[in-house]
Amino acid sequence: MTSVSLYWRIFGLNAVVLGSATALLLWAPVTVSVPVLLTEAVILVGGLAVMLVANAALLRIGLAPLDRVTRLMTTVDLLRPGQRLPVRGGGEVSELVSTFNSMLERLEGERVASSARAILAQEGERRRIAQELHDEVGQSMTAVLLALKRAADEAEEPLRGELQQAQEITRESLDEVRRLVRRLRPGVLDDLGLVSAVTSLATEFATHTGLRVLRRFDSDLPALDHEQELVIYRVAQEGLTNAARHAEARSVEVSLRAVDRCVVLEVSDDGRGIGAAREGAGLRGMRERALLIGADLGISSLDDHPVAPSAPPAGTRIRLTVPVVRKQS
Repeated sequence: MTSVSLYWRIFGLNAVVLGSATALLLWAPVTVSVPVLLTEAVILVGGLAVMLVANAALLRIGLAPLDRVTRLMTTVDLLRPGQRLPVRGGGEVSELVSTFNSMLERLEGERVASSARAILAQEGERRRIAQELHDEVGQSMTAVLLALKRAADEAEEPLRGELQQAQEITRESLDEVRRLVRRLRPGVLDDLGLVSAVTSLATEFATHTGLRVLRRFDSDLPALDHEQELVIYRVAQEGLTNAARHAEARSVEVSLRAVDRCVVLEVSDDGRGIGAAREGAGLRGMRERALLIGADLGISSLDDHPVAPSAPPAGTRIRLTVPVVRKQS
């Protein structure tokens, strides 16, 4: 059975309305005088109004699937996959909806692939910069530090004091370079695993920001591959950074739990919450990383569950759910 095209469907709806109006004029005991009487004009205008309303209602029903496609087109976000329209009936509208759903699926796949390439390139560039900072800048500053120490030991006052001050500034700069290297390339993640890496990240964050960081880690987390661990680490890193820079928080809680064959990371703060603010590059970057490993990322306000008991009822929770893929033996 062939489906009716959109053109003939609209034509049929208009034919029904016009046919009904013609039948009423033929069978109704109404005549039109010359000149037209007021009562006759009222009946004709009323009939026209009824015909227009009926036509508008029927067209609204017939074109409703197009409205749904239009609304989804204006709200679709490839970083939130899975948005699809139901396909009902047949005809050109159903074919359009099916084609649009197929296009979304294809674009989501292409977005994941392009994001993977970009993120892998970004991680490679981070490793290269970290290596250069460690090998070139770090070693050069270490040599400068040793030279300043030798010069300070042999110098007399007041030059010795100035050299010691320069030595302290160089030492602080070297510590900052080493901290940047750890942020760019989390070596502890490769050497000691995810829990130790996130623990080190939280400790360093608390030391440099002065915020109180609560850690809640399950002891029996399932094994993850390196790519999954790296995404969890980066999301935790970005969540802590957002809490310090934008949330005006006083305390942050970081948790890692095993829930239903998934590893769940949560970063919650007692700051001002996200409200209606638009997502910046940091949050969208987290969504792209989540897509890379097939994880689910949720960002919500903590209106009723502040981290600190004395804090006002506000805050933000970032929740990353990473499915554990069991390897076939």
